[in-house]
Amino acid sequence: MTNRYSRQELFLGSKAQAKIKEASVIIIGAGALGSASAEMLARAGIGRLTIVDRDYVDLSNLQRQQLYTEEDVRNQLPKAIAAKTRLEQINSEIIINSFIQDVNGLNIEELIEDHSVIVDATDNFETSLIVNDAALKHRIPFLFGACVGSYGLTYPIIPGETPCLHCLLNHLPMDGMTCDTVGVISPIVQITAALQVTQVLQILSGETLFPMLQSMDIWKNEKAEINVTQLKNKLCPTCGEHPSYPFLLFENQMKTDVLCGRDAVQLRPGLKPKTYSLPYLLERLKNHVTNPVLNRYLLSCKFEDYRIVFFEDGRSIIHGTNEAKKARAVYKRFIQFY
Repeated sequence: MTNRYSRQELFLGSKAQAKIKEASVIIIGAGALGSASAEMLARAGIGRLTIVDRDYVDLSNLQRQQLYTEEDVRNQLPKAIAAKTRLEQINSEIIINSFIQDVNGLNIEELIEDHSVIVDATDNFETSLIVNDAALKHRIPFLFGACVGSYGLTYPIIPGETPCLHCLLNHLPMDGMTCDTVGVISPIVQITAALQVTQVLQILSGETLFPMLQSMDIWKNEKAEINVTQLKNKLCPTCGEHPSYPFLLFENQMKTDVLCGRDAVQLRPGLKPKTYSLPYLLERLKNHVTNPVLNRYLLSCKFEDYRIVFFEDGRSIIHGTNEAKKARAVYKRFIQFY
Protein backbone atom coordinates (compact mmCIF):
# COMPACT_ATOMS: atom_id res chain seq x y z
CA MET A 1 0.00 0.00 0.00
CA THR A 2 1.36 3.41 -0.95
CA ASN A 3 -1.62 5.69 -0.25
CA ARG A 4 -1.58 8.28 2.53
CA TYR A 5 -3.90 6.21 4.73
CA SER A 6 -1.95 2.96 4.43
CA ARG A 7 -1.02 2.66 8.13
CA GLN A 8 -4.55 3.42 9.23
CA GLU A 9 -5.97 1.00 6.66
CA LEU A 10 -3.68 -1.78 7.93
CA PHE A 11 -5.39 -1.45 11.30
CA LEU A 12 -8.99 -0.69 10.28
CA GLY A 13 -9.20 -2.60 7.01
CA SER A 14 -10.04 -1.39 3.51
CA LYS A 15 -13.82 -1.56 3.99
CA ALA A 16 -13.67 0.68 7.06
CA GLN A 17 -11.38 3.13 5.28
CA ALA A 18 -13.84 3.29 2.39
CA LYS A 19 -16.65 4.13 4.86
CA ILE A 20 -14.51 6.89 6.38
CA LYS A 21 -13.95 8.37 2.93
CA GLU A 22 -17.73 8.47 2.34
CA ALA A 23 -18.59 9.87 5.77
CA SER A 24 -19.57 13.39 6.79
CA VAL A 25 -18.64 14.64 10.26
CA ILE A 26 -19.63 17.96 11.80
CA ILE A 27 -17.67 19.52 14.66
CA ILE A 28 -19.54 22.03 16.79
CA GLY A 29 -16.89 24.44 18.05
CA ALA A 30 -13.38 25.03 16.74
CA GLY A 31 -11.62 25.82 20.00
CA ALA A 32 -9.30 23.46 21.83
CA LEU A 33 -11.27 20.22 21.45
CA GLY A 34 -12.58 21.16 18.03
CA SER A 35 -9.25 22.04 16.46
CA ALA A 36 -7.59 18.90 17.82
CA SER A 37 -10.43 16.67 16.61
CA ALA A 38 -10.60 18.43 13.24
CA GLU A 39 -6.93 17.85 12.53
CA MET A 40 -7.08 14.15 13.43
CA LEU A 41 -10.21 13.62 11.33
CA ALA A 42 -8.77 15.51 8.37
CA ARG A 43 -5.63 13.39 8.49
CA ALA A 44 -7.80 10.25 8.77
CA GLY A 45 -9.48 11.08 5.45
CA ILE A 46 -13.05 11.91 6.48
CA GLY A 47 -14.79 12.62 3.18
CA ARG A 48 -16.58 15.79 4.31
CA LEU A 49 -15.72 17.77 7.42
CA THR A 50 -17.91 20.65 8.62
CA ILE A 51 -16.68 23.12 11.22
CA VAL A 52 -19.00 25.54 13.01
CA ASP A 53 -17.71 28.21 15.38
CA ARG A 54 -18.81 31.64 16.58
CA ASP A 55 -15.46 33.04 17.76
CA TYR A 56 -12.26 34.47 16.32
CA VAL A 57 -8.63 33.63 17.09
CA ASP A 58 -7.25 35.29 20.22
CA LEU A 59 -3.70 35.19 21.60
CA SER A 60 -4.86 33.22 24.65
CA ASN A 61 -6.04 30.43 22.33
CA LEU A 62 -2.57 29.53 21.06
CA GLN A 63 -1.59 27.71 24.25
CA ARG A 64 -3.94 24.81 23.44
CA GLN A 65 -5.69 25.34 20.08
CA GLN A 66 -3.28 23.68 17.69
CA LEU A 67 -4.57 24.81 14.30
CA TYR A 68 -3.94 28.51 14.84
CA THR A 69 -0.96 30.85 14.55
CA GLU A 70 0.10 34.33 15.62
CA GLU A 71 -0.72 35.48 12.09
CA ASP A 72 -4.34 34.39 12.62
CA VAL A 73 -4.37 36.46 15.82
CA ARG A 74 -2.99 39.55 14.05
CA ASN A 75 -5.61 39.21 11.32
CA GLN A 76 -8.34 38.44 13.88
CA LEU A 77 -9.60 35.61 11.69
CA PRO A 78 -12.72 33.71 12.68
CA LYS A 79 -11.71 30.28 13.94
CA ALA A 80 -13.89 28.53 11.37
CA ILE A 81 -11.98 30.27 8.55
CA ALA A 82 -8.51 29.82 10.05
CA ALA A 83 -9.26 26.14 10.72
CA LYS A 84 -10.48 25.53 7.17
CA THR A 85 -7.38 27.20 5.71
CA ARG A 86 -5.00 25.11 7.79
CA LEU A 87 -6.87 21.84 7.27
CA GLU A 88 -6.86 22.30 3.48
CA GLN A 89 -3.08 22.53 3.69
CA ILE A 90 -3.03 19.27 5.63
CA ASN A 91 -5.39 17.34 3.35
CA SER A 92 -6.52 18.74 0.01
CA GLU A 93 -8.36 15.52 -0.87
CA ILE A 94 -11.31 16.07 1.46
CA ILE A 95 -14.16 18.58 1.46
CA ILE A 96 -14.07 21.10 4.31
CA ASN A 97 -16.99 23.41 5.01
CA SER A 98 -16.88 26.15 7.62
CA PHE A 99 -19.59 28.33 9.14
CA ILE A 100 -19.13 31.41 11.31
CA GLN A 101 -22.26 30.91 13.34
CA ASP A 102 -23.47 30.76 16.89
CA VAL A 103 -25.25 27.43 17.26
CA ASN A 104 -28.81 27.70 18.56
CA GLY A 105 -32.16 25.95 18.29
CA LEU A 106 -33.00 27.81 15.09
CA ASN A 107 -30.00 26.75 13.01
CA ILE A 108 -28.72 23.48 14.50
CA GLU A 109 -31.04 21.17 12.55
CA GLU A 110 -30.02 22.65 9.20
CA LEU A 111 -26.33 22.51 10.17
CA ILE A 112 -26.31 18.80 11.08
CA GLU A 113 -28.39 17.67 8.11
CA ASP A 114 -26.78 14.86 6.06
CA HIS A 115 -23.94 14.26 8.53
CA SER A 116 -22.91 10.83 9.79
CA VAL A 117 -21.60 11.88 13.21
CA ILE A 118 -21.65 15.00 15.41
CA VAL A 119 -18.61 15.87 17.53
CA ASP A 120 -19.26 18.13 20.51
CA ALA A 121 -16.46 20.65 21.03
CA THR A 122 -18.42 23.51 22.53
CA ASP A 123 -17.35 25.60 25.49
CA ASN A 124 -20.72 25.72 27.23
CA PHE A 125 -23.23 23.16 28.42
CA GLU A 126 -26.25 25.02 27.03
CA THR A 127 -25.05 24.54 23.45
CA SER A 128 -24.27 20.87 24.10
CA LEU A 129 -27.87 20.33 25.21
CA ILE A 130 -29.15 22.04 22.04
CA VAL A 131 -26.98 19.76 19.90
CA ASN A 132 -28.07 16.75 21.98
CA ASP A 133 -31.74 17.50 21.20
CA ALA A 134 -31.08 17.88 17.48
CA ALA A 135 -28.94 14.73 17.33
CA LEU A 136 -31.64 12.63 19.00
CA LYS A 137 -34.39 14.13 16.84
CA HIS A 138 -32.50 13.32 13.62
CA ARG A 139 -30.98 10.07 14.97
CA ILE A 140 -27.35 11.04 14.42
CA PRO A 141 -24.65 9.74 16.80
CA PHE A 142 -23.42 12.54 19.07
CA LEU A 143 -20.06 12.41 20.86
CA PHE A 144 -20.10 14.60 23.94
CA GLY A 145 -16.80 15.94 25.27
CA ALA A 146 -15.62 18.52 27.76
CA CYS A 147 -12.41 19.48 29.51
CA VAL A 148 -11.40 22.00 32.15
CA GLY A 149 -8.27 22.32 34.24
CA SER A 150 -6.64 18.88 33.99
CA TYR A 151 -9.98 17.07 33.86
CA GLY A 152 -11.66 15.62 30.77
CA LEU A 153 -14.95 13.84 30.10
CA THR A 154 -16.33 11.94 27.11
CA TYR A 155 -19.56 10.11 26.43
CA PRO A 156 -20.98 8.63 23.18
CA ILE A 157 -24.71 9.13 22.60
CA ILE A 158 -26.27 6.68 20.15
CA PRO A 159 -29.94 7.50 19.40
CA GLY A 160 -32.31 4.70 20.35
CA GLU A 161 -29.64 2.86 22.34
CA THR A 162 -27.94 4.95 25.03
CA PRO A 163 -29.14 7.50 27.57
CA CYS A 164 -28.82 11.02 26.17
CA LEU A 165 -27.08 14.03 27.68
CA HIS A 166 -30.35 15.25 29.17
CA CYS A 167 -30.71 11.95 31.06
CA LEU A 168 -27.26 12.48 32.57
CA LEU A 169 -27.84 16.14 33.42
CA ASN A 170 -27.61 15.66 37.17
CA HIS A 171 -24.84 13.06 37.04
CA LEU A 172 -22.01 14.89 35.25
CA PRO A 173 -19.23 15.73 37.74
CA MET A 174 -18.19 19.13 36.39
CA ASP A 175 -18.94 21.03 39.64
CA GLY A 176 -19.60 24.28 37.78
CA MET A 177 -15.94 24.68 36.85
CA THR A 178 -15.01 26.56 33.66
CA CYS A 179 -11.73 27.44 31.98
CA ASP A 180 -12.47 31.01 33.07
CA THR A 181 -12.26 30.02 36.75
CA VAL A 182 -9.68 27.23 36.84
CA GLY A 183 -7.99 27.34 33.42
CA VAL A 184 -7.07 24.35 31.27
CA ILE A 185 -3.86 22.61 30.19
CA SER A 186 -3.35 21.33 26.66
CA PRO A 187 -2.58 17.64 27.38
CA ILE A 188 -6.10 16.99 28.65
CA VAL A 189 -7.44 18.55 25.47
CA GLN A 190 -5.44 16.12 23.34
CA ILE A 191 -6.52 13.08 25.38
CA THR A 192 -10.20 14.04 25.33
CA ALA A 193 -10.13 14.78 21.60
CA ALA A 194 -8.32 11.49 20.95
CA LEU A 195 -11.09 9.58 22.72
CA GLN A 196 -13.78 11.40 20.73
CA VAL A 197 -12.03 10.81 17.40
CA THR A 198 -11.52 7.14 18.26
CA GLN A 199 -15.27 6.87 18.83
CA VAL A 200 -15.91 8.53 15.44
CA LEU A 201 -13.71 5.95 13.73
CA GLN A 202 -15.38 3.12 15.64
CA ILE A 203 -18.87 4.28 14.63
CA LEU A 204 -17.88 4.66 10.99
CA SER A 205 -16.18 1.25 11.05
CA GLY A 206 -19.34 -0.42 12.37
CA GLU A 207 -18.07 -1.11 15.88
CA THR A 208 -20.52 -1.24 18.78
CA LEU A 209 -20.12 1.55 21.33
CA PHE A 210 -21.23 1.03 24.91
CA PRO A 211 -22.84 3.79 27.03
CA MET A 212 -19.63 4.39 28.96
CA LEU A 213 -18.99 7.75 30.61
CA GLN A 214 -15.20 8.16 30.72
CA SER A 215 -13.44 10.75 32.85
CA MET A 216 -9.82 11.40 33.65
CA ASP A 217 -7.67 13.85 35.56
CA ILE A 218 -4.17 13.67 34.13
CA TRP A 219 -2.64 15.89 36.82
CA LYS A 220 -3.88 13.64 39.59
CA ASN A 221 -3.44 10.49 37.47
CA GLU A 222 -7.04 9.49 38.06
CA LYS A 223 -9.53 7.95 35.66
CA ALA A 224 -12.95 6.35 35.80
CA GLU A 225 -15.39 4.53 33.54
CA ILE A 226 -19.08 4.34 34.40
CA ASN A 227 -21.67 2.29 32.50
CA VAL A 228 -24.68 4.63 32.54
CA THR A 229 -27.24 2.28 30.94
CA GLN A 230 -29.45 2.43 34.03
CA LEU A 231 -29.67 6.22 33.82
CA LYS A 232 -31.83 6.16 30.70
CA ASN A 233 -35.05 7.98 31.61
CA LYS A 234 -38.31 6.90 29.96
CA LEU A 235 -39.73 10.35 30.75
CA CYS A 236 -36.75 12.23 29.31
CA PRO A 237 -38.07 15.11 27.13
CA THR A 238 -35.27 14.45 24.65
CA CYS A 239 -34.97 10.65 24.29
CA GLY A 240 -37.97 9.37 26.27
CA GLU A 241 -41.21 7.87 25.01
CA HIS A 242 -42.73 11.27 24.21
CA PRO A 243 -39.87 13.60 23.24
CA SER A 244 -40.47 17.35 23.01
CA TYR A 245 -36.83 18.44 22.41
CA PRO A 246 -37.04 21.42 24.79
CA PHE A 247 -33.63 22.88 23.98
CA LEU A 248 -34.62 23.43 20.34
CA LEU A 249 -37.25 25.95 21.46
CA PHE A 250 -35.95 29.48 21.06
CA GLU A 251 -37.58 30.73 24.23
CA ASN A 252 -35.53 28.25 26.27
CA GLN A 253 -32.22 29.64 25.04
CA MET A 254 -30.12 32.43 26.45
CA LYS A 255 -29.35 35.34 24.11
CA THR A 256 -26.22 36.39 25.98
CA ASP A 257 -23.21 34.23 26.83
CA VAL A 258 -20.20 35.04 28.99
CA LEU A 259 -17.21 33.76 27.01
CA CYS A 260 -14.79 31.47 28.78
CA GLY A 261 -11.53 33.15 29.71
CA ARG A 262 -12.21 36.37 27.82
CA ASP A 263 -13.83 38.89 30.25
CA ALA A 264 -16.32 39.24 27.43
CA VAL A 265 -19.99 38.75 26.66
CA GLN A 266 -21.46 37.56 23.36
CA LEU A 267 -24.80 38.96 22.23
CA ARG A 268 -26.71 37.44 19.37
CA PRO A 269 -29.70 38.89 17.46
CA GLY A 270 -33.25 37.73 17.98
CA LEU A 271 -35.74 35.95 15.78
CA LYS A 272 -35.20 38.09 12.67
CA PRO A 273 -31.53 38.01 11.66
CA LYS A 274 -30.24 41.05 9.78
CA THR A 275 -27.22 41.38 7.54
CA TYR A 276 -25.03 44.40 8.23
CA SER A 277 -22.55 46.06 5.88
CA LEU A 278 -19.35 46.18 7.91
CA PRO A 279 -17.61 48.85 5.75
CA TYR A 280 -20.71 51.07 6.03
CA LEU A 281 -20.82 50.57 9.80
CA LEU A 282 -17.15 51.50 10.13
CA GLU A 283 -17.70 54.64 8.05
CA ARG A 284 -20.53 55.68 10.34
CA LEU A 285 -18.43 54.95 13.43
CA LYS A 286 -15.11 56.42 12.32
CA ASN A 287 -15.31 59.40 14.69
CA HIS A 288 -16.36 57.24 17.64
CA VAL A 289 -13.95 54.30 17.57
CA THR A 290 -10.19 53.69 17.62
CA ASN A 291 -7.90 50.91 16.42
CA PRO A 292 -10.40 49.51 13.90
CA VAL A 293 -9.64 46.21 12.16
CA LEU A 294 -11.92 45.26 9.27
CA ASN A 295 -11.85 42.03 7.28
CA ARG A 296 -14.37 40.03 5.27
CA TYR A 297 -15.82 38.46 8.37
CA LEU A 298 -15.84 40.98 11.21
CA LEU A 299 -15.19 44.50 12.45
CA SER A 300 -13.08 44.90 15.59
CA CYS A 301 -12.60 48.27 17.27
CA LYS A 302 -12.24 50.16 20.56
CA PHE A 303 -15.54 51.82 21.53
CA GLU A 304 -15.77 53.83 24.75
CA ASP A 305 -13.94 51.66 27.32
CA TYR A 306 -14.65 48.39 25.52
CA ARG A 307 -13.36 46.42 22.57
CA ILE A 308 -16.16 45.28 20.29
CA VAL A 309 -16.02 42.53 17.69
CA PHE A 310 -19.04 42.80 15.40
CA PHE A 311 -20.09 40.19 12.82
CA GLU A 312 -22.19 40.84 9.72
CA ASP A 313 -25.17 38.92 11.15
CA GLY A 314 -25.39 41.39 14.04
CA ARG A 315 -23.74 39.11 16.56
CA SER A 316 -21.22 40.90 18.74
CA ILE A 317 -18.60 40.17 21.40
CA ILE A 318 -18.17 42.91 23.98
CA HIS A 319 -14.75 42.77 25.68
CA GLY A 320 -14.14 44.46 29.00
CA THR A 321 -17.09 43.17 30.98
CA ASN A 322 -18.62 39.88 32.05
CA GLU A 323 -21.97 41.46 32.93
CA ALA A 324 -24.72 40.76 30.41
CA LYS A 325 -26.74 43.86 31.33
CA LYS A 326 -23.77 46.17 30.82
CA ALA A 327 -22.84 44.45 27.54
CA ARG A 328 -26.36 44.93 26.16
CA ALA A 329 -26.22 48.64 27.00
CA VAL A 330 -22.89 49.03 25.19
CA TYR A 331 -24.26 47.12 22.19
CA LYS A 332 -27.25 49.45 21.93
CA ARG A 333 -25.04 52.54 21.99
CA PHE A 334 -22.77 51.00 19.38
CA ILE A 335 -25.41 49.81 16.91
CA GLN A 336 -27.35 53.09 16.96
CA PHE A 337 -24.78 54.49 14.52
CA TYR A 338 -25.81 52.04 11.79
